[in-house]
Amino acid sequence: ICRQLLSISSGINAEYGGDDIAVFEPGARHTWMEMKGMYVANPVAMVLSSAFMLKHIMLHEAGDNLITAVKAVLRKRTCLTGDLGGNAKTRDMTTAILKELDSRN
Repeated sequence: ICRQLLSISSGINAEYGGDDIAVFEPGARHTWMEMKGMYVANPVAMVLSSAFMLKHIMLHEAGDNLITAVKAVLRKRTCLTGDLGGNAKTRDMTTAILKELDSRN
């Protein structure tokens, strides 16, 4: 469970720049050099970081739509990376999120 939570957590780090600067990043960064080229990384944290950035720059609807698309893919459980119990590659899960996003527009 902890591994799953780390793989989908993301955040905003506003500690460094004050009120005018924010850094959006996945909650967990791993180098995993032994995994290089295997395309097994879970893209959810990076996608959610992007959604939070959109909301931060006042594109609330776009950010909310992206979050909703991620939630839908996770809820369906048909295209998940290995850390979430599936066997999808990074590109597969990213494509599923984008298709879900497109279906809502």
